[in-house]
Amino acid sequence: MSSTLLVTGAAGQLGQRVIHHLLETYKVAPGRIIAATRSPEKLADLAAKGVVARKADFDDAASLSTAFAGVDRLLIISTDSLAVPGQRLKQHTAAVEAAKSAGVKHILYTSMPAPEGSLVSFAPDHLGTENAIKASGIGHTILRDAWYFDNYLMGLPHSLEVGKWYTATAGGRVSNISREDCALAIAAALASDTPENATYTLTGSTAVTIEDVASVVSKITGRPLEVVQVNDEQLAAGLTGAGLPKFVVDMLVSFDANIRAGNFNILTNDFNKLTGKEPQTLRSFVEEHKAALVG
Repeated sequence: MSSTLLVTGAAGQLGQRVIHHLLETYKVAPGRIIAATRSPEKLADLAAKGVVARKADFDDAASLSTAFAGVDRLLIISTDSLAVPGQRLKQHTAAVEAAKSAGVKHILYTSMPAPEGSLVSFAPDHLGTENAIKASGIGHTILRDAWYFDNYLMGLPHSLEVGKWYTATAGGRVSNISREDCALAIAAALASDTPENATYTLTGSTAVTIEDVASVVSKITGRPLEVVQVNDEQLAAGLTGAGLPKFVVDMLVSFDANIRAGNFNILTNDFNKLTGKEPQTLRSFVEEHKAALVG
């Protein structure tokens, strides 16, 4: 393997762990890895290890063309620009165009499970990006990451405090996976040097209900946690009352609706195919993060 690999969003949570696994798990030489972010000064630790740091601003197309120069395999980690409708798709499309002009041979992209027909508010961003990548004529690997276990850590501490978890999922199932496992699988795909086009959906080994999650969390933390099923309007009112911005409220309500519709009840062994390992279980994840849940 001698290809040059670039990771966008390298200062973010997923990007940092992808680069960690490139270096430590798959033993990719640091000089073959380019870490790109808006603020390269945040990458001093990686630069000290021999990783190349470059500036890449998704709102500045010229910076993307410069950043992608000499890159063989490019990982585009989806940006977090969700507040303005259409902005993220515009950013991703600019990155694909920059990759094409820079002569990138293969694009990898972090998407979501089954964006076609999804009820999730940001699904069109992912589907539009996937389509732009395929239309570019560049070799591609689409990595559709299931909803992270880690995302539960944002709301669960409060739910445990009050003893109630409000949801509009109506018993629908979701195949969660940890961010760490996604990083491991994505790094495997990036380091593989395979030119074939592929789409992988990265899921855990079981699909669970919110009631299942709450039961495990309650047992491990020793705190009661009742799941309260509400409708979309009630969920939106509660989230708004908690002070969340409208785009976040819309996103979370649409996510529960997508679970309710069965659109996240997808299980694959793609994680195993890429890594040769089994994904972390819900119980293991909750045990590992117990301190973050109970404060």
